[in-house]
Amino acid sequence: MKYKNPIIPGFNPDPSICRVGDDFYLVTSTFEFFPGVPIYHSKNLINWELINYCLTKDSQLPLEGAEASGGIYAPTLRYQDGEFFMTTTNVSNGGNFIVHTKDIYGEWSEPAYVDQGGIDPSLFWDDDGTCYFVSNGLDENERVSIYLCQLDPFTGKKHTPTTLISYGCGGRYPEAPHIYKKNGYYYLMLAEGGTEYGHMETIQRSKNIYGPYEKCPHNPILSHRDTPGPIQATGHADLVEDQNGSWWLVCLAIRPIK
Repeated sequence: MKYKNPIIPGFNPDPSICRVGDDFYLVTSTFEFFPGVPIYHSKNLINWELINYCLTKDSQLPLEGAEASGGIYAPTLRYQDGEFFMTTTNVSNGGNFIVHTKDIYGEWSEPAYVDQGGIDPSLFWDDDGTCYFVSNGLDENERVSIYLCQLDPFTGKKHTPTTLISYGCGGRYPEAPHIYKKNGYYYLMLAEGGTEYGHMETIQRSKNIYGPYEKCPHNPILSHRDTPGPIQATGHADLVEDQNGSWWLVCLAIRPIK
């Protein structure tokens, strides 16, 4: 497959992607802007069309008092059993929440808020149908860490306590956690290094979703840090498997201008 980057130019940070059959859907952050969380559609991962927004009502997206770079932080988009789920953080009002819909072209539900702090939440369904909610947060020593719980994605009600599962792979500010499962391993992919020029993606794996996690010896798996060139700050990525079994990664990047 031939493609040209960026696949979606302009103000489209923190991408998250999922596939439903032959269709790919992608969402991005919107911060203090309304409506919130645009949804893009593609058949080939190359040509993308803006088809909707997840948050189109004041009740879904309260932004009163939100300053620049407030509001909606990184979303995650997932599909499970005929339903689309989007989870994100409103850092200005309410914290982490989940919305859902059966019709990605239609209206989304009212927010179901989750009693777990941090930012950059993500959802993962295990083989037995258990839904996990993962985000970053601070431990008792103010160290940024990754936390996990089981919950009902429709209501946001937690079924288990929030548990610390990882301190990352050594980079500062571990965030944007996404969990995937392949060949019996749980893979925890993170953005680390901050969202500036040290930005990078790392990955670790475990046989148990709660860990302990083994760091990939080849980390970072994606970074443009310490390299020249027009594209910088690559990171905050999400993986998707296509119909042919190939894996693709979407990420943010910047093109610095004088």
